[in-house]
Amino acid sequence: MKLEPIIISLLDTDLYKFNMDQVIFHNHTDLCGEYYFKCRSEGIVFTHEMFEEINEQIDHLCSLRFTKSELDYLRSIRFIKNDYVEFLRLWHPIREYVRTELNEETGELSVVVNGPLFSAMQFEIYLLEIINEVYFRVNFDYQVLVRSAEERLNRKIEAFNNGTYTFKFAEFGCRRRLSRKWEDVVIRRLCKETENCVGTSNVYFAMKYNITPIGTYAHEFVQMYQGIDSIPLAYTNHYAMRDWYNEYEGDNGTALTDTITTDLFLLDFNRSMVNNYTGVRHDSGDPFEWGEKMIKHYEKYGVDPRTKLLLFSDNLNFDKAQALYEHFKDRAKVSFGIGTFCSNDTCETALNIVIKLQFINGRPVAKLSDTRTKEMCRDDEYLEYLRRSVAFRIDRESIKP
Repeated sequence: MKLEPIIISLLDTDLYKFNMDQVIFHNHTDLCGEYYFKCRSEGIVFTHEMFEEINEQIDHLCSLRFTKSELDYLRSIRFIKNDYVEFLRLWHPIREYVRTELNEETGELSVVVNGPLFSAMQFEIYLLEIINEVYFRVNFDYQVLVRSAEERLNRKIEAFNNGTYTFKFAEFGCRRRLSRKWEDVVIRRLCKETENCVGTSNVYFAMKYNITPIGTYAHEFVQMYQGIDSIPLAYTNHYAMRDWYNEYEGDNGTALTDTITTDLFLLDFNRSMVNNYTGVRHDSGDPFEWGEKMIKHYEKYGVDPRTKLLLFSDNLNFDKAQALYEHFKDRAKVSFGIGTFCSNDTCETALNIVIKLQFINGRPVAKLSDTRTKEMCRDDEYLEYLRRSVAFRIDRESIKP
C-alpha cells in the first residue's frame, strides 16, 4: 500500500450494520446477499493506481479482527446481545467475497460483494470508506482539501455558537468522508466545541470519544425480505418491522419509511407499530411534505406527534436542517443525521457513491424510494413488477370503506 491503512478497526462502520446483522444472525442465516457499487457522480475516472491501492486496502481490511476492548464496547450497548458479540469474536471479513474490476478505457470501477448476508452486508461501509479516501488522496492535494474543510468547519462551529443554528444532530459521515483522520477531527471538534452534536453513527469514534452511537436500520434490511419466498412483495415493511420489534422490543426503534415508498410503508405502520416505534426516518422525497404526512398519520391514531421523533437524513446541510427544525420543532421531536456536509465538505465536490443490495439468494431486490433517481435495481423487469405490486396494494387499500 502506498497510503497508510484506511481501516484500522472493524468498529469503523455505521452502528446500523451491527443492528441489522444481529437480526439476520438470529433469524435469517440462510440468506445470501449480492451487493453492487455505483458511482452516481458523472465524469468520475478511477485510475489503475487507485485500483491497485483500493485492492491492497481491501486486503488489509480482511486481515483485521475485533479486539477484546472492541467486543466489550459492543456488549456495553444495551441492545447488542452477548451471543451476537460472541459470533463477532469469530467473524472477520473474507476477501474472496469481494470482486473488483477496472475498465481501463473508461475508468469505471466495478465492485461486487457476494456471500452469506450476515457477512457480505458488513463490507458496504468499509469499502465506501476505502474507495472515497483513495480517490481523494490520489487525485488531489490532500493538504489543500483539509485546509478548505477546516475553514468550513470553523464557520459551522461559529454558527452554532452564535445562535444561527439551534438544532441537534448526529454525525452520519463515515461512508463518504474525506478520510478517517478528517472525520476524527470533525467529530471531536463538533462534540467538544458545540452543544449540538449528540452523537455519531461511527461506532469506532463513539467508543473513542465516549459519545452516543446512533443508528437503526437501512434500506437493505427491508429489501432483503423481497428475496424470501413466503413474503408478498408489498408486505415486506410489515415483516421487517415485526422482526425488528421482536428483536429489540421497542428499543432502537426508529423506522425507515421509504424503501418501497412511504405511502406503502404507512399501510403497515398501523396503530400497533405507531405505538411500538419511537419515531421515523426520512431519506428521500420532499422532507417538508414527508414530515406533514407523518404528523397527520400519528394524529390519525390519536398519538401526539410531539412524543415521536422525526429524523431527517437525506443529503442535508446545516441550512436545510435549520429550516426543517424551525418548521417542525413545536410539533414533533426533531433530529438530523448529517453526513457528507460534515465529513467531506471541501473545495472539491464530494463523490456520490453507494453500494446497494441487489440480489438475495439469486433473486433480484430493489429500492424504490420516494425519489425516482435514487432507485437502484439490476433487473428492469423485476423493478417494474415491484412497482406494480406496490401500486396495486396502495390502490386496493385506498378504496376500502
